[in-house]
Order: sequence, then C-alpha cells, then structure tokens
Amino acid sequence: MDTIASLFSFITTPVSWVIVQFHTVYGAIFGDDTGWAWGLSIVSLVILIRICLIPLFVKQIKATRAMQTLQPEMKKIQERYKNDKQRQSEEMMKLYKETGTNPLSSCLPILAQSPFFFALYHVLNSIANNDTIGVINQSLLESAQKAHIFGAPLAAKFTDSSADVAALDASLTTVRIVTAVMIVLMSASQFYTQRQLMTKNVDTTVKTPFMQQQKMLMYIFPVMFAVFGINFPVGVLVYWLTTNVWTMGQQMYVIHNNPTPGSKAQASYLERLLKHVTHHGKTRNRSERAIVKAIVAKGRDRNEFERKFINGLSKAGLAAQADGTVSTSDVPAVATAEDGTPTTGAPKRQQPKRQSKAQRQSGGAKPAGDGEPKTSSTSLSKSDEPSDEPSAEPEDAKPTAAANAKKTASKPGSGTRSKAQSGQRKGQQRPKSPSKK
Repeated sequence: MDTIASLFSFITTPVSWVIVQFHTVYGAIFGDDTGWAWGLSIVSLVILIRICLIPLFVKQIKATRAMQTLQPEMKKIQERYKNDKQRQSEEMMKLYKETGTNPLSSCLPILAQSPFFFALYHVLNSIANNDTIGVINQSLLESAQKAHIFGAPLAAKFTDSSADVAALDASLTTVRIVTAVMIVLMSASQFYTQRQLMTKNVDTTVKTPFMQQQKMLMYIFPVMFAVFGINFPVGVLVYWLTTNVWTMGQQMYVIHNNPTPGSKAQASYLERLLKHVTHHGKTRNRSERAIVKAIVAKGRDRNEFERKFINGLSKAGLAAQADGTVSTSDVPAVATAEDGTPTTGAPKRQQPKRQSKAQRQSGGAKPAGDGEPKTSSTSLSKSDEPSDEPSAEPEDAKPTAAANAKKTASKPGSGTRSKAQSGQRKGQQRPKSPSKK
C-alpha cells in the first residue's frame, strides 16, 4: 500500500495544506491538540473534495440517463443474439461507441477522488511514523499524534501492536473497538448506497452489463472496505466514512427528486407529483417542469408509470403541456356514476329484453318503454282509444268478423269466396259455429 500511496505523492502537499488550514480554524475553537480539531479538518476536506466533484457527479447522472435511453436497443440486441454471447457483447460495444456512452461512468467519482484518498493515507501514515510531510512541520506532527478520536489516536490502525498503540498514549482495546465500528459503518453505508441504486433507481425491464456491474459492485466494495479497512489509520477511516455518508445522502436526494425512468423510484415520484399537481393545478419548480416536459415529449414511448401520470391528469381535468406546465384541459373530466364507477360520454345503449316463446307465438307483444306490453296490431291499438263519433250499439252487439264473412258468402249472386272459406285446408274441418245449430 505504501508503494501505491507514494505514486500519489505529488498531491500530498496540497492535501496537507488544506488540512492545516482547516486545523487552524477548528483549533481556535476546540484546541490545537484535540481530536475534534483534527477530525473536523478531515471531514471538511471530504466536503470540499465532494463539492468540487459535483460537476463530475452531474456528468455521471447524464451518462446514466443516456444508458437508460439505450435500453430498447439493448433489448433488441439481446433478443437477436441471445444464442451468441460473443456477438452480443460486440454489438453492445458498438452501440456504446456510436452513442458515446460509457457503462463504467458510475465509477468516475470514485476514480476521481482516489488520488486524494491515497494522498491523505500517505500523510496520516507519515504522522504515525513520526515523519514530517508537505506543510506539516514538527510542531503540527506532535499535535496530530496527541489527537484522539473517541480515545483512538488519529494515526492508529487496527493491526497495530500494543507497543505501537502505547507509544501514541492509547489502549489497544479502545483502538480496535473504534476502528471495528468505523469499518462496519463504512461497509454498511457503501452497501446501502449501492443497494438503493439497484432496487429503486434502475429500470429492471432490461438486463444489461451496466446492471450486472452495479450488482457486482454492491457486494465487492463492502468486502474490500472490510478487508483493507483494518490497515487504514483512524484518520483515513474518518475520511472514507464521511465520503460514504455524503454519497449515500447525495444518492437519496437524486432518487427522490430525479429518478431513473421506469424505476420504482419514478413510480413513487410521479404519484407524489400527481397529488400535488391535481391539488394546486400547477408544477412547483423547474425540475418538475423538466420531468413533465420529458414525459410529454416521449409520446407513445411512455412507460407504464408515465402513462398512469398522464391519465391521472386527464381524470382531474388537467393536461400537461409541451413546455412542462399544466393547464386546464378542454376535454371534460370523467363523470362518476351513482355507484362510484367512472362513466365516459353518452350513457350505454340498453339492449331490448328477450321475449319468451309464448310471447312470440301470441302475437309478438313487445314491451314498451314504460314496461307495459304493446300489441303489434295497429288497428287493435286504435280501437282501445276513445273516439269522438257516437256509437250506434255497444261493442258486445257488433258482429264478429267470422259472422260477417259467413253472411256475405250466403247471399245469392255472390261470386266471391270469403277469407274463411279460402283459408280452409283439406283435412280436418273447423267446428261449426253454434249459431248454425
């Protein structure tokens, strides 16, 4: 490790200078030889480095989004060359080259801060070996050796012997307890950061080498920190624990406010955004307008969560605009029936009731609109209505149609046949009328 750290010796002077400047500030508050002064100096160094790396982190997010846009193309390549893994990998690399994306972009922040990490390790290791380095002179070296963080010296390590720890005026048991707790916290924070990235902020509909890489890092990094952490000085453990906590908080902020499309985090975010927009009728800030604008621009390529968001706005009588704003929709909102079910447009057309066999044989009586049967004969329906003309005799005295037909047929000189006679068939005869008896 000393050989690797010496390769970054060119940056030890700037790192030591930054630590000394922060120690001057905190030493005036807590004392020059206290662990608070030196510990907070290391924490401030981490914060300063991570603030400088924010543009790189933004670039990492953009590269991740670019990888997400390639998911459909990756899926096509996987389906086309599912039996040829080598050709599949070649086509993936070709796609990355054509689009200018890099699946290893998630490692850029770690790679960028690695020189600072090794430089800080080299500085603290020199303090433990009683060697001056950079701008840290002999007086600052003695002050740093006296500093204790929770009873553990700044330059002590888990693997130090009892004699080495006693030379730093500390207890071996205290050093090992403090370093073990810090190693566990460091590994747990790293594992949680990678896990929330994999479970909440990744579109799992398509399996890509990028996802496999993230899954591998989720288990490899915590193990690496646990193995190599026992050789880290307490000051380096403070540095790495602080940067892990910063990364975890930064990742949680991004997942909560700018999730990856198609992920579980996007589903939760769009549900919260839909509740706010339907309540206030507008988007809150520029980031929300940017997300709504991106959803509108996708058109038919929206995923399930984005379509649900657009449909929710439509049901509330709102419409997302191309610039990311939300306005009142001209389309009427979906009405709600008495039973609570949504109805759209005109009421459903009622199907006619099916007639029974007896109804069809009895003359085709059809139910009217009010539920009462209506006869199909127009003449009979008219006879039921009251007439203004006076009637000469009651209905009971009127001759029936069959009797009138028989009278017409019995008249002499009549050459026409009645309908009753023409309609008779050979064979079984109709019974004679009682009047002829």
